[in-house]
Amino acid sequence: MGVNVELHSARPARSWKKARRTFLRGCYGHGEALADALGSLHYLGVPGLLPVVDLYGDTVMNKQQSAAALIEVPRLKEQCSDERQRAALDDLAAVLEQCAATPGSYVWFAGD
Repeated sequence: MGVNVELHSARPARSWKKARRTFLRGCYGHGEALADALGSLHYLGVPGLLPVVDLYGDTVMNKQQSAAALIEVPRLKEQCSDERQRAALDDLAAVLEQCAATPGSYVWFAGD
């Protein structure tokens, strides 16, 4: 199981092929580690936006939600004992930060 993260210039289409039109950047190298980190939040009942990311489906965040989720990343990194998870969260933070700074953009979390 893993979670891939993509940044899009507009709300991505439901079809992967059509979503390539708005694709700006992807984060694919840490899918399993990111799923582990996000899944632990969900199971521990931690509040926020990152714990509600669907690890088995799709979750889309707009610019404002991405800015709010970005604030959650440092706290989550502190809870990780695995270097792979921390690297995954660093990549996620970069995508969230770019989304928060780009009007009209969206982050697409694609779960397995």
